Amino acid sequence: MQDTQPKLVKEFSRFLSLEKSLSKNTLLAYAHDIALLHQYAEGTGNGKSLASLTATDLKGFLIYLYEIGMSATSQARILSGIKAFYKYLMIEEIIPVDPSQLLESPKLGRKLPVVLSVDEINAMMAAIDLSGPTGQRNKAIIEVLYGCGLRVSELNSLKISHIYKKEGFIRVFGKGNKERLVPIGNETLKQLFIFIDEIRVHLTPKKDKVDHVFISERGSVLSRQMIFIIVKNLAKAAGVKKQISPHTFRHSFATHLLEGGADLRAVQQMLGHASITTTEIYTHIDREYLRETILNFHPRNK
Repeated sequence: MQDTQPKLVKEFSRFLSLEKSLSKNTLLAYAHDIALLHQYAEGTGNGKSLASLTATDLKGFLIYLYEIGMSATSQARILSGIKAFYKYLMIEEIIPVDPSQLLESPKLGRKLPVVLSVDEINAMMAAIDLSGPTGQRNKAIIEVLYGCGLRVSELNSLKISHIYKKEGFIRVFGKGNKERLVPIGNETLKQLFIFIDEIRVHLTPKKDKVDHVFISERGSVLSRQMIFIIVKNLAKAAGVKKQISPHTFRHSFATHLLEGGADLRAVQQMLGHASITTTEIYTHIDREYLRETILNFHPRNK
């Protein structure tokens, strides 16, 4: 019996949502990946359903992604979604053999993330106009992104009841709704509570956003796009020429900690990385920094 792509994808998304507790963005990405595969299968004219595609069909799809100029990173992400889909079909006994099992991800060049210097971050802080109602909010946002190394989704979901001021920690819910405690420094706490006590108190949050820290003047949680715009505008105002995003502050947080001598596993815990391998990318930046220090300051290099 032929399966219908929309029905299978819907059931797959429901499975991921219930069994894996994945974020809405991840669910949408996986659904998009399967939709791309379905479009490819239809375009080749073989008339096969998703459940009847073979390893050869899937290899052809990966070649197609390469030929249309898709980056290795995007190819790898799509392959991850496809593998998850066929694993689900196996679990549900819709297919007897997993055609994606032997597929290999494209080789990825390890790209070092963009990192801001301390001076650049200070310049962005100084560029914030504190005379308007959004100024202190924006300052608190940058402080928390850089001071705690949060993802944008973690910043948006941060709640007042999850700030332990006396203990100096915040409770954060990361990918897969995994919970962790992140230390928060005195300056970040100070700027955060200036916003909460002096600015946010005058805002009227929507009923389900009463406990959320960062809300708009309309009372809803700030969108990811809004945070991105805030960061871009501040970078421009501060004369920062690097291509940055809110995530750049997370990269800078990790790099500056390691440059200062922090333990890699401590940084891993603070970032909420499941594997230390993910955190180790920042040690490459750290090593380059150490090399520059030797070249610039050691007597033998002068």
